[in-house]
Amino acid sequence: QVQLVESGGGLVQPGGSLRLSCVASGSIFTQSTMGWYRQAPGKQRELVASISNRGLRTNYANTAEGRFTISRDNAKRIMYLQMNSLKPEDTAVYYCRHESTGVWGQGTQVTVSS
Repeated sequence: QVQLVESGGGLVQPGGSLRLSCVASGSIFTQSTMGWYRQAPGKQRELVASISNRGLRTNYANTAEGRFTISRDNAKRIMYLQMNSLKPEDTAVYYCRHESTGVWGQGTQVTVSS
């Protein structure tokens, strides 16, 4: 089994940056596509970005394209989400997911506000 722990969220002003991390336990981390999702209050959870098991393919939601970058370090079992040019509408709880098992992390809050 795999366990996921997110970190790196916080309060940031519009236009600022944050880097989220998702640390995984278990060797099966390297065998799966991983995803970053977010859920804003009153809204459904949505996919932000995903990355293939070896990091060769990435996919972004339209709202993230050009501002966010997903990456992973399989040796360290960590996935990242670099978020730049943050907007108030990016405010949400951000979750990572191990796609092949469906395991979620506990989430990290990102708040973009002046």
